[in-house]
Amino acid sequence: MVGKFSNEYGTITIDEDVIAQISGITATECYGIVGMAERSVKDGIVRLLKRGSLTKGILVNVSEDKVDIQFHIIVEYGTKISAVTDNLMSTVRYKLKEVLGLEVRSIKVYVEGVRVDN
Repeated sequence: MVGKFSNEYGTITIDEDVIAQISGITATECYGIVGMAERSVKDGIVRLLKRGSLTKGILVNVSEDKVDIQFHIIVEYGTKISAVTDNLMSTVRYKLKEVLGLEVRSIKVYVEGVRVDN
């Protein structure tokens, strides 16, 4: 489903992929997040997604002009996961309201892995 909004100039349609891209870019700018993760269902291996395929780690659902988002992320070792996820949720909520005028109903964050830098 897509987000549709009407005003005196016409109708605006926002695709879920656009919401996912903006959310993914915002997420990767948050401190402590290394990137988005894609989980391979058949072997259970988590891999870090490249910047061009961020939307594979995000699930967006728009209903009744409100957005529900699921993030699958990889965090940096040594960061406080609760602080990282709280920052992610508040930043994405703010960015979607400012950029697209969308209200976020829920954000679920799944930490799929931790990356240790050498």
